Amino acid sequence: MRRRELISLIGGAAAAWPLSGRAQPRELPVIAVLRAGSGPLSSDESAFQKGLAESGYLNGQNAIVEYHSFDGHYERLSGLVADLLARRVAVIATPGFSITPTVTIVKAAGDSIPVVFGIGNDPVKLGLVTSLARPSGNATGIYFFVGEVVAKRLGLLHQLVPGARRISVLVNPNNPVATADTL
Repeated sequence: MRRRELISLIGGAAAAWPLSGRAQPRELPVIAVLRAGSGPLSSDESAFQKGLAESGYLNGQNAIVEYHSFDGHYERLSGLVADLLARRVAVIATPGFSITPTVTIVKAAGDSIPVVFGIGNDPVKLGLVTSLARPSGNATGIYFFVGEVVAKRLGLLHQLVPGARRISVLVNPNNPVATADTL
C-alpha cells in the first residue's frame, strides 16, 4: 500500500509540475501613438521612438508600441480614440498634434488613460492641465510656447526693418485658438 501511495504522490506532483512551473504570459502594456499622417515617421516621431528605447521600453520585449493614423480625416479621430479607450491601452501619445485633436483625445480619455501631448498652445488655457508646474489629472506633455516665440520673431523683424508700417500674418480662420492668439 505504501508503494502505491508513493507512486500516486510522485505521479500527481509530476502532472501538476508543468502547470505550476509555467506562469501565464504577462500581457505587455500598449503605447498607442496617434499620427495625423500615414507616411514614414517624422523626425519628432523618430525621436519619440528613440526616447522610448533609451528609457528601456523596447517594442515587443517589454511594451508594444502601436502607431495609429487617421490620415488627416479628423472625423475618424473620435472612433479611433474610442477603440483605444475600449482596449484600455497603457498610454496615448500625441506628439506634435494640432490643438483640436489633442483636446479631443484628452477630453475623451477622461481620467481613465494617461495622455502625453506635444502642442504649441497653452495647455492651461485650453483646460488640458491645471498648471504647467503640476499638471494633475491624466494629461501631461510639452508646451512649445509658440505664442511667445511668434512675439519674439515679430520683435526681431521690427528691429531688422524699423521702417515697416505693417506686418501681415496668415492664420487659418478655422482654428479658433490661432485666431484668438493673433495680434
